[in-house]
Amino acid sequence: MSDPVRDPWLPDLCRLRRLGALLGLAQLVVVVVTLVPDGRREWNLAQFLSVSGYALWLALAVGVLLCVSRRALSRLPPRTGALAAVALAAGVAWLAAAVVHALYASVGAIGDWPGFWRFTTGSAAVTALIAALALRYFYVIDGWQAQVQANARAEADALQARIRPHFLFNSMNMIASLLQRDPQVAERAVLDLSDLFRAALVAGDGQATLAEEVELSERYLAIEQLRLGERLQVAWTRTEPLPWTLPMPRLVLQPLLENAVLHGISRLPAGGTVAIVLRVDGDRLHVSVRNPSLPPQQQLTRGAGHAQRSIGHRLAWAFGKRARMTSGWAEGYYVCTLDLPLGNEGTRT
Repeated sequence: MSDPVRDPWLPDLCRLRRLGALLGLAQLVVVVVTLVPDGRREWNLAQFLSVSGYALWLALAVGVLLCVSRRALSRLPPRTGALAAVALAAGVAWLAAAVVHALYASVGAIGDWPGFWRFTTGSAAVTALIAALALRYFYVIDGWQAQVQANARAEADALQARIRPHFLFNSMNMIASLLQRDPQVAERAVLDLSDLFRAALVAGDGQATLAEEVELSERYLAIEQLRLGERLQVAWTRTEPLPWTLPMPRLVLQPLLENAVLHGISRLPAGGTVAIVLRVDGDRLHVSVRNPSLPPQQQLTRGAGHAQRSIGHRLAWAFGKRARMTSGWAEGYYVCTLDLPLGNEGTRT
């Protein structure tokens, strides 16, 4: 069970993007009020700027207050806490409106302003409505993002079963055959296999780096080369400098190589070469895996498609909309390409 103190349910308004959305909503209300044809007054630029400044200042004060009191309000049950948050916003608006009305009245600049109670209660009601809409919207967004993250973690956890049993059995048989002939190679194969399964078991926990993904892929290909012999050739192209410390989801590159070996090389009598290219172009990292393959109509690529969809979903969660993954078959080769931004391009609001 989650602890509401450690994991607040109230939306986080401390983020600049969300605070900006709150200010934008307040300004939108001012624009709507300005455009309403009530026939009683005409707005000039000075009045519009004055009311906009008041609305933005009020929205900023409410946003900061809700940000500061987020953990305290999250200790309450959701329904009670939400009502308390809206009441807090209304109370701040009423107090601010009372101060502003009193200041203008004290210097005789009240003009055609509404009465004290109408001005203060109206400000409090509008602010409460805006706060309720904003909190509800961000609450729904947080729930949706939590579901997306849960799906991404579930797909990553499912990769624990992606190292197929036949691969394990074939690898163990291959290692057993090497024990008498070449113990050192057998020992290295056991270590590579253990690292591969260790990565699979923690696929949904935290992140890896580009360097770790490449190292794990090298270990996987080393095992497959021992099993397939000369039928499997590997060609790495690393165009330095590369962002070796770039955080990324675990088990992104290895499943692509597994698909290249399983659905490509192992089905060709003569085998072939798996070519992996890593390069940086501007602010983007390009990773491509290319292997000879049978025509699509001669393949059963259901598993490959599932792995690629899983990787695409997890990359979209980690890097945002700018992450792209493409794949296709042409002229006897299958190519899968990852195109990732080097900065933090997440889309979380």
